[in-house]
Amino acid sequence: MKNLIIANWKMNPVSLKEAEKLFKEIEKNTKGIKKSEIVVCPPFVFLSSFEPSSIKLGGQDCSAQEKGAFTGETSPLMLKDLGCQYVILGHSERRKYQQETDEIVNAKIKTALAFGLIPILCIDNMEQLKESLNGLPVQQVIIAFEPVWAIGTGKACSAEEAAKMRTEIQGFVGNVPVLYGGSVNAQNCRDYIDAGFQGLLVGGASLKPEEFAGIALNLEH
Repeated sequence: MKNLIIANWKMNPVSLKEAEKLFKEIEKNTKGIKKSEIVVCPPFVFLSSFEPSSIKLGGQDCSAQEKGAFTGETSPLMLKDLGCQYVILGHSERRKYQQETDEIVNAKIKTALAFGLIPILCIDNMEQLKESLNGLPVQQVIIAFEPVWAIGTGKACSAEEAAKMRTEIQGFVGNVPVLYGGSVNAQNCRDYIDAGFQGLLVGGASLKPEEFAGIALNLEH
């Protein structure tokens, strides 16, 4: 199985021109990558400007609703129509700033699966994992372990500590892909793959094309 490297641009960049430049540079710099699947998750407003190619597309979130009077929400059907295969759900920033609960995340995963998207469930602890997946087909979900204290701080969780959590996660969900996220860069990325993770969820480094490409290139060896 290929490693999965997901670029979460969050609310960046602030213009379409910058977004198109960033996407093209990532596409160019990761050309020829064979051991990893590259997924870019830009802000929703930019998605229609990109075509899936060697790079796959993903959404940063989606609604638990198919369509209707839900101002400001993004339907999973919209993501599918724009070429997305993946969607990030339950990110700690949404849990913190949008007060998303495990129950809400659970409903979003259910709807995403119903419309053919692959959910990437972000969790910080086992309680979030169990509650967010309650009653759902866990084998169809990708898990991203992102310790909250490591996100955007430049202080990554050690591969040894992260591996303990990966073992616990897979003890619950079985043989499903588990990714690591939280201050991932080109220098530490290999450590997590060597520790048994099947990929990485990359935040800040995904906005630096050379750094992001360095992550993919380091996983080729």
